[in-house]
Amino acid sequence: MSSNSRVVVIVEDDADVRRLLEMVLSPAGFQTHSAATGLDGVNLTRETDPVVVTLDISLPDIDGFEVARRIRTFSDAYIIMLTARVDEIDALMGLESGADDYITKPFRPRELRARIEAMLRRPRTTVRGEDAPPLGEDAPVEISGGAGSSNGAGTGGQSWPMRAQDESGRTLVVDRLARTVTLDESDVHLTRSEFDILSHLVTVPGRVSSKEDLARMLRHGRESVDAPVEQSENRRLDVHMVNLRRKLDDDSSNPRWVETVRGVGYRFRQG
Repeated sequence: MSSNSRVVVIVEDDADVRRLLEMVLSPAGFQTHSAATGLDGVNLTRETDPVVVTLDISLPDIDGFEVARRIRTFSDAYIIMLTARVDEIDALMGLESGADDYITKPFRPRELRARIEAMLRRPRTTVRGEDAPPLGEDAPVEISGGAGSSNGAGTGGQSWPMRAQDESGRTLVVDRLARTVTLDESDVHLTRSEFDILSHLVTVPGRVSSKEDLARMLRHGRESVDAPVEQSENRRLDVHMVNLRRKLDDDSSNPRWVETVRGVGYRFRQG
């Protein structure tokens, strides 16, 4: 287990809430570091390399959205926004800036701990779980991703990393084991949810994944998979998809990688 596996950075300007978070997380075995401003939070994250950052939105210098964006330039720590703001647009903005989860105040300590533990059970550095495909050889597998591809990958027996090429010859490589993505050998930095969407879609090229199924996948164990999908979950999925396409230099009107099937969901392109 890595040295940062139980390190948490708390970015919160309210001293009482900071102490509460420390009291909630420390007994659960977490080493906590706290900051009262956004800039201090960014610097503390860089110094301590935490696995989780809890982040308030309303901070005295820069807001939590900007803090999340800056952290995302150098860290893949899970970011949980804790805020008194209840408007859905704030949740969507938080996700768009790189947060993985969003909890409104007042929050229940048990819920916060449960969400963090659920994240750590499915760390970014591994996918061994019920939805992980069988492990195969080290060589990349070709996915037919455009007219220039000659090979396809089905749903079973995938090997990682997986490689796709569009009509112009640009190469996308997704490694679900290392949780990395490259586009023409340049790293593409995705949030956990963005990576989970992409890695799922590439395992079933040409097959449509419904928005409801993708939204349930992004619950990461926080809620029963049988529970109905709320409209807010579909909207969050849409935000993740917009960000994913932007990072992949993709265009929804003329997609290279991910196609929208109107009224149904999304699929990874194949020739």
